[in-house]
This record gives sequence, structure tokens and C-alpha cells, in this order.
Amino acid sequence: MQEQRETIHKVPIPTHFFSYLVAEDGTFLSYGAETGLSLTDQTNDSVIWDRLRDGGFEHVSTGYTINSSRQMGETATAVEIDGDAHSFHVTHGPAELPSEYLAAFREQGWVCLTQIIDDDTLQELERTAGTDRFAHLQIDRTQPAICQNAAVARTAAEPLSLWLIRQYMKTDDIRLSHVPGFAVLGQDDGKRNVQGWHSDFPYHWGVPARGLVPTPSGETVLGVQRNVCVSPFTRDGGATAFKLGSHALDRPPPKEWGDATAHAKPGYRAEHGLPYNGPDADIVDAPGGSIILYDSRTWHRAGVNRTAKKRAAMLQAMTPMYIFPKNDTSHAYKKLLDSPVYNELNDREKQEIQNLMVHQFIGPGGEYAITPDRELTEKVKTATTSGY
Repeated sequence: MQEQRETIHKVPIPTHFFSYLVAEDGTFLSYGAETGLSLTDQTNDSVIWDRLRDGGFEHVSTGYTINSSRQMGETATAVEIDGDAHSFHVTHGPAELPSEYLAAFREQGWVCLTQIIDDDTLQELERTAGTDRFAHLQIDRTQPAICQNAAVARTAAEPLSLWLIRQYMKTDDIRLSHVPGFAVLGQDDGKRNVQGWHSDFPYHWGVPARGLVPTPSGETVLGVQRNVCVSPFTRDGGATAFKLGSHALDRPPPKEWGDATAHAKPGYRAEHGLPYNGPDADIVDAPGGSIILYDSRTWHRAGVNRTAKKRAAMLQAMTPMYIFPKNDTSHAYKKLLDSPVYNELNDREKQEIQNLMVHQFIGPGGEYAITPDRELTEKVKTATTSGY
């Protein structure tokens, strides 16, 4: 009998990418028919430009052009805004307009930003993860990845995916619910337990962890997952498996598919085999440098890497600020401030990372950053072990 396999959704490889024109502080050159040229930190359709054959740029949505006489070589251009000259770096942009990605995200509950990460940044992610072009290296787990390489923070601050998440969750105030990190999947040995089906934080449906959303959340979206494909995502290479569209069901995955709670039990695979991997499940086959966004209610599980190559993904759980975080991000953020890589970030990236990683509450005298109370934590541990 032929083995059943997941349904493969191979994303088209773009043949053309638009450009951003980025100022030194990280803001983007924007154009509007009523507002003219301006600077913004938003990456909607207003900041999407296309190179012209004569070296100039055309604003994709309106057709407005920047004359080639203002060019400063291949990677920079000078533009006059309100009488002042500004220089901009030409950087890698998306293959489609942000509004097109957003429409797909809202309709499907997921979207793939194919090869949105430029190759220089992707190479540094591979280096930090110890995969692909740097498979000879071992990942360093002694310090947060965000403190090891500016590419990690730069990717966490990737502007288009953040704009899409904010639009999808209908709030500008979003947070990273855990420190960005790499999930590196080695070759499967046929014996080790694998992750079963579940919905991600904060829903935690099918997950053996404290806390879960007890009822459907309807139009209020409590989380979006942002998976950066550092390695190519393929079925045999261990790509995440999904049940695409399951977010709309607003309920946990079926027990008979083998949820994460069951598959976390020692020896469960040996007795019951792998979780469901038939044609009702889906694989998004995408090249390295792509970002897959999906509603956190979407049923999914880790893939099974059947190759000898390590597969890396950079995982981030994104939530509205009113959701209690999954893990502490404050200590990693403070370490980032003290690390050399922090000064490699531009002002927009620095501000974005602060917004994403510093959770705050309002108290007497203003807003306060939330951090763990180490002393209280130890007291609670002591009380728990003492049987109080």
C-alpha cells in the first residue's frame, strides 16, 4: 500500500521583486497623490517602488516616477522632499504589493512572503543557526540568538510582515511573546518522539502546557505565528505541516490526528507511530528567505526531516499587547542593548525591537517595564515543594 502524504502547496518562485527606498534612520520613502513624497515607518503600498530601465524609480500604485538624474549609483538615490535633499538606500522589497498579501492573509488565514529576506541577511541567519551554507557550524545556545547577529534582530523587525500582522489582528500594539529563536531539525532517526498537532500560543489547544484559550475567539485574533524559513521548507526536509483553513473552525485539532499532548509522552511514537500525515494535511513548500504568517489557531505540527541536512526556522509568536506573554523577553532585550550587534541596527529597527520585546503596564507615575521577580519566583518554588 502506498504511503499517504500531505498535500503539497509549492509557492511560485518570484521572477521580480519591488524595492524599498530606505533613509539612514530606517524610514521609507512614501508617495501619495495628495501628500506627495514623505517619510514613514509603515510598509503599505505607499512605499513600494519599481526600478526603471533608465535607473529611476516608479511608484507602483500611482505611476509617479523619480527621475534618473537623481541617481547616486546602483544602491542609493537622492530625492528632494519639501525642498530638502534626502538620500536613500535601495533595498530588497516584496514580490507583490502589501495590499495583495493582506487580502490573501485575511481570506486564507495564512500567507507566504516568498524570499522576502535578502540574501545577505539570510546568509547571516544560516550562520547563526549553523545550517545550509554554514552546516559545518554548531548553533550557540549559551546566549540569545538576537544578541549574536544583527540579522536576527533585523529579521524580527522585518517591516512588511509586521504591518500585515498589525492589520490582521486589528491593532498596532503588538508584542513578541517569546524571544526569537531557531528551531533546528536534524535527520529523523525513526524512533524519537515528534511534535503532535496543536494550535499555538495563546490558544494552546492540544498542547501540554499551562493556560489555554477556553472558548472560540471569533473575530478577535489573539495570535499570529511568524515562521522564517531559514532553510528551504520541503516535506522531506521537515517543513511544518498545517491544516490550512482550520483557524476558521476556531477549535482544537482532533484527538485522532495525534495531538501534542499525546505525542509528548515517552515512547508514544513507538506504540502509535507518527501523527496524522495524510492528504488532509498541508505542506507549504517555500524557499529559504521566505516568511510564513498564519493565524495561531491553525492546526499544525513539526515536520519530519528525512534528509541528512539540518533544517532551520526562526520562530516568533506575535500577540496583541493585552495578551500575557508566553515567556520573558526583558532579559534578552537588556542583553541586546549591551551587545555589539545593537549598534548595527538602524533607528527604526531599534525602536521596533523595543516595542516588540518590552512589555509594560501603567502605574503611578507612568509606564513600567515588566520583568520577572527572581526573589518571588524562588519563594513560590519553595512554597510549592513544601506542600503549602
